[in-house]
This record gives sequence, C-alpha cells and structure tokens, in this order.
Amino acid sequence: MSAHVLVTGSSRGIGAAVVEALSGREARVIGHATSAAEGRIAADLADPAAADRLWDEALARLDGRIDVLVNNAGVFEAVADDADPDVWREAWDRAWRINLQAAADLCRRMVLHVRERGGEGRIVNVASRAAYRGDSPAHWHYAASKAGMVAMTKSIARGYANRGVLAFAICPGFVMTGMADEYLASRGGDKLLADIPLGRVAQPEEVASVAAYLALEAPASMTGAVLDVNGASFVR
Repeated sequence: MSAHVLVTGSSRGIGAAVVEALSGREARVIGHATSAAEGRIAADLADPAAADRLWDEALARLDGRIDVLVNNAGVFEAVADDADPDVWREAWDRAWRINLQAAADLCRRMVLHVRERGGEGRIVNVASRAAYRGDSPAHWHYAASKAGMVAMTKSIARGYANRGVLAFAICPGFVMTGMADEYLASRGGDKLLADIPLGRVAQPEEVASVAAYLALEAPASMTGAVLDVNGASFVR
C-alpha cells in the first residue's frame, strides 16, 4: 500500500524536490503552495486558520488517510534591528505564524489523525542549521522559529513514540533555491561559501533524499533524530 503524503511549501526548491522524490517511490503525494498550481492545494499559512483548512482538503483528496506530513513551508525575510517597532513585531509574527505555528497546527492534526485511525504516522520537519548556529542580525526571528521547530519535533518524538507517531527534523544549511540565491548575493557569495568546507551549497535533491528516507524508510528507533545537511558548515 503506497504512503499518502502531504508536503507543504512544494512550489519550488526543497519542497518541489521532496514531492518528486516521494512520487518516484510510488507514494501518493499532495503538495501545498501559497497559490494553486499543478494540482497543489493553495493556502496562505500566514492566515491562522489556513493550516487546518489545508489538512482537511489534503485528507479529502487522499481518501481520508495521511501517513506522512512533511513541513517544509517557510519564509526567510529580513528585518533590521532598528526597524520601526510595528514593522519589527509584524516580521516576528509573520515568521512565527508561517515557520512554526502552521507547522505545529499540522503536526497536531497528524497526532490526532493517528490517534483516531490507529497505525503509524510520520512527521518530517524541515528546520535549519540556524536553529543551532543562529543567523544574521536581520534574521533573529528566522533562527528562533527554526529552533522552535526542532524543539517541537523532539517533544513530539518523545511524547508519541509509543502511540504510533514518529517525528524527525532536517537542518539544512544553504540550499540552492531562490531564497538562497538572493541571500548569497546579499551577503557576498564567495565569502559565505568559504565558510562551507564542502565548497558549495546543497542541492534541493540532496535534502529531498534525506526527507524521503525519513518519510518512508527510517527505522522507528530513529524517531527524534535531527539530521544536518550543511556541507560541514556547522557540526554538532
């Protein structure tokens, strides 16, 4: 029986690569994007009610069963430390809503879904090396939201392992997506690349291969694992 999977943030980059990787392994995959395209479910996760609507629509499209949730949607938007206080707080609120709260809402629905139907469910949360290493002075909020995602993943793994829910996190460094391209250019690409011993940023397909493994193959005893994909730019 093929796995039924919901992948958020699937319009490009890591999310699109995850959908392709899982589809290639014969999983039945529903992708999410901010706007509808190519069969994806449209949902603006900045809206507090959007995650629950997304779950309900995905569940209906997948005939009432979701086996794997991949939380990949996120924003990486700068805000200066001397910005107007209202601008500062809105940037934090937006990062928190999209990067963490929406992921938490979907994780909650997965936990309740597994409890209701029995069996096993898997959660793969795409966080960031920023959860451990931090980020730039303009991205406190991004790093904090990703640290929250890692802590949430560990809490789910510890709290629900004996109730059929497995949870994993991936912490990529820079990945060659549109967001990474813009950031590399803004920070001086060559200097930034010099901080990566591998000498290059990761490709989306590399992160997707890890996500697909966790979603479909990783042994249950790995629950709670946080895997780094950062070219040794940060090692723990």
